[in-house]
Amino acid sequence: MPYRYLDDIATADAAFEAWGKTEDDLFISSADAALNVMVESLDSIDRKEERTIRCIAESHEMLLFHLLEEIIYFKDAEQLFLRVADVVIEKKSGRFHLTAGAYGERIDPSRHELNADVKAVTLYRFSLEQTDEGWKATVVLDI
Repeated sequence: MPYRYLDDIATADAAFEAWGKTEDDLFISSADAALNVMVESLDSIDRKEERTIRCIAESHEMLLFHLLEEIIYFKDAEQLFLRVADVVIEKKSGRFHLTAGAYGERIDPSRHELNADVKAVTLYRFSLEQTDEGWKATVVLDI
């Protein structure tokens, strides 16, 4: 599990630190960490539906922020739990473009043990950085 939850950052919210050897790995780990706040077991999510998520941002940080917002959007608007399977990040005309393949299924409380209802990604203590070991992000979610 390339993420861990942080208890000492925000008492009324959920916070996590995620990492990956590549930036793509970090984005996938962060999406899993955010989804795991919502549902107890990521393995309970079957590959019944697929979506392509596209985001554009001025920075890597905001690209991650928008990806996590999209995961929450699909949960709220379509009642879908989506796991990000692959990520492609490109820089075009000074902006960062993300295309992510995601799969999942409709929320079913009889099969998915629900945790917290994530409302939004916050900018509080939000960070993304490249380290000697790869990439690392800190995220706080409003629940």
